[in-house]
Amino acid sequence: MTGERLSAAERAAEHLTDGEWHRLHPATPLLRGGIVLIAVLGYVLSNLRERLVSFFIGAPDIGGDPIDEIYNHGLEGLALLVIAVALIIFIGMFYLSWRLHSFRISDDAVEVRSGILFRTQRKARLDRIQGINVVRPLFARIFGAAKLEVSVAGHDANVQLSYLSSRLADGLRGDLLRLASGAKAAERVPGAPALGVADILNQRVNEFLAPELHPDLAPPESVVKIPPLRLIGSIVLSGFTIFLLIVGAGLLTGAATGRLWLLLVVLPGLIGSISFYIRRFTKSLRYSIAGTPDGVRVGFGLFSLSNETLPPGRIHAVDVSQPLLWRPFGWWQIRIDTAGHSTEKGAAGQPNTTMLPVGDLEDVARVLSLVLPEFATPEHRALVVAGMTSRGRDFFVGAPRRAAWLRPLSWQRTGYALTDGVVLLRRGFLWRSLAIVPLARLQSLELYQGPLDRMLGLASTRLHTVSGPVRPRLAVIDRDRSVELFDVVAAGAISSARSDRSHRWNESSGEGPS
Repeated sequence: MTGERLSAAERAAEHLTDGEWHRLHPATPLLRGGIVLIAVLGYVLSNLRERLVSFFIGAPDIGGDPIDEIYNHGLEGLALLVIAVALIIFIGMFYLSWRLHSFRISDDAVEVRSGILFRTQRKARLDRIQGINVVRPLFARIFGAAKLEVSVAGHDANVQLSYLSSRLADGLRGDLLRLASGAKAAERVPGAPALGVADILNQRVNEFLAPELHPDLAPPESVVKIPPLRLIGSIVLSGFTIFLLIVGAGLLTGAATGRLWLLLVVLPGLIGSISFYIRRFTKSLRYSIAGTPDGVRVGFGLFSLSNETLPPGRIHAVDVSQPLLWRPFGWWQIRIDTAGHSTEKGAAGQPNTTMLPVGDLEDVARVLSLVLPEFATPEHRALVVAGMTSRGRDFFVGAPRRAAWLRPLSWQRTGYALTDGVVLLRRGFLWRSLAIVPLARLQSLELYQGPLDRMLGLASTRLHTVSGPVRPRLAVIDRDRSVELFDVVAAGAISSARSDRSHRWNESSGEGPS
């Protein structure tokens, strides 16, 4: 891969992958310590509220605030000295923290070192990258900064670069994913020339107005978006709404029987739930899922923007589910298991393992074709639709009739299918679920029987992947069928793991390291 193949942002960030130590954005101390400054300012204003009211609306000065105490005791000079010393210490600590917080990127790892009194150093191997998340909080966007988080396999192993220039964060993401893919290092190119004040202001405006997903980054037919009305409907038809309705009914009942104290206890929480709905809605606006050359990119946000790229070969299991309240509208949700997770919350405050918060059958088919490319054919799509909507008795291997003693409602939908190195597990009557597990990612397979299972000649199976929201398990399968499934899946997992190269997706193209 040559320098000419890189995007403008990747060329701008190419100097950061030279193996040398680099510092973060100059505004990092302010962005990371902004919450502390706001808290201190809020404390000061709360103690000066009477003086502020007197200053703005001319109310009588009733005294008693800290300024009066300082003035009455003649401590003005000492107070100014304390404030000056505190400011110098704060600024010095912020500056020293920025100077001692650096990172470097080599051909095989990302390293970050930080700390003033207690030094820490974190290192993430590029071949273990599970995803890269770029987050742009509203306050950071003013300074043209963004936070880049590298998710790697392992407990508490993520590495954060908080903060970088927004343009450098986008470019560095592409550079890291290219190195993780097994491609050759790009040719070094000279750094970009320094920008003038007018150029910087123009760049900030363009960053604020630019769409979350650039049109040239992914073909339009691969982009999945959530209409606002569907988003509102999915939030309203949630378990939290049912909880609020139950609480509201109890509140009305209590008020009707004279228990007015319930109103004082519960009503503030009900009012606060309005902000919960608003926050979930605004955080999910501009939601998009798209296929890019470096993997699947998920972006969302109205004021604070977030977008995460999942490289190929990092998804261990997929779950397509449908709550009962969504069934009349044909809505579905997709969740995934990956070895590493971003610490940032996903859209609508959901876990970042939620790939599609709400979508129809067409959306599900397009997302599955992105996360599992082998499901892009019409034959595989028909298999997925059957797993999602069929009531059973089709080309899935189903549960025997005697399983109705243990699963009277869902036994007909219980079943499995195997195709092209992937196993599909279908279950659920009220809450429909379809689990899809690539055999190359399977860690182990378990068969087990309870006493009632043994009496009825049944067995249950569980596929073990990395920890996550997907539960690939199946109950009340015929005992002999479950043994056949065990043998076929075990052999298929070994064969698929040996031949799989998706985690180094550019090596197969002849661009691997020499």
